[in-house]
Amino acid sequence: MRGNVSKSSTQISLSGFFASHLESVDESYFQHMRHALSFTVALFLGAILCLIHAFFPFLFEKSGSDIVRRLHERMVKNRKNLSRS
Repeated sequence: MRGNVSKSSTQISLSGFFASHLESVDESYFQHMRHALSFTVALFLGAILCLIHAFFPFLFEKSGSDIVRRLHERMVKNRKNLSRS
């Protein structure tokens, strides 16, 4: 019995934590997934460009840092918009 109580309390706490994050960013599950995946794709592209730049320093001199800068601006702008609400 103790295993069931522990398991159900863990499920409740995880679902509460999960929901609280979505509420804190004011997004539905699929909106949050879309934004997170867009960051994933951009970071992956940035990593590939940085890898190429490591071997060929004359290529993609600012591409990786530009991607990180844009992502940071998106994240900071979203935080500011949320805090105004």
